[in-house]
Amino acid sequence: MTGLTLLHIDSSARQGRSGAERHGSHTRRLGRRFIERWQGLRPQDQLKHRDLATQAPAFVSAEWIAAAFTPPAHRSRESQAVLAESDALVDELCAADVIVIGTPMYNFGMPAVLKAYVDNIVRVGRTFGFDRQRQGLPYWPMLEGQGKRLVLLSARGDSGYEQGALAASNHVEPALRAVFAYIGIRDVTSVAVEYDEFADERLQRSLVEAEAKVERLVEAMALSDQVFSPGT
Repeated sequence: MTGLTLLHIDSSARQGRSGAERHGSHTRRLGRRFIERWQGLRPQDQLKHRDLATQAPAFVSAEWIAAAFTPPAHRSRESQAVLAESDALVDELCAADVIVIGTPMYNFGMPAVLKAYVDNIVRVGRTFGFDRQRQGLPYWPMLEGQGKRLVLLSARGDSGYEQGALAASNHVEPALRAVFAYIGIRDVTSVAVEYDEFADERLQRSLVEAEAKVERLVEAMALSDQVFSPGT
């Protein structure tokens, strides 16, 4: 099997993993389980880990927008410097075959650091194209057909955020699916821990079920090269 590159992104403000550290993160726990199981099955693969909680991307600014929409050949040194972090994040994403994002739900949405990351990697001319003169839609995804897969590992305070009463309030997975589809990554799988706010047997059951799902997901993904072939 050929070597792959995994990009593992954590965004929880909580350091440490639940079950190992007091007040640890459920999403960090699931992410660690995913990566450790993957490396056990495919030790030849490369891993890049990015912790957005300790290395938060800069928010998009007016200078950032002006630089991003200026053709590369016409950018000043100052504009290039403004985009340097974004360029590094985009390069990292483009090099990855599998992107694993741990994202707790904060007030029905993703953490601010993850939104900042998203705003830095959705880049005209890098991850999506735009042409006002183009027939039909003026924009198109630039990462399409590369066989990239996205895994979302989330945690929520209650239940019913997928098909239940709170589904309309879930702005985590739907938002991330929409964003990554826009740049061409449409193969998305999600696993979630629920009932965090209740901290009772329902949370413990949800953790066990989520970890089992992660194990099955890794085995299904890691043992097959075919799913990563461009265009599949």
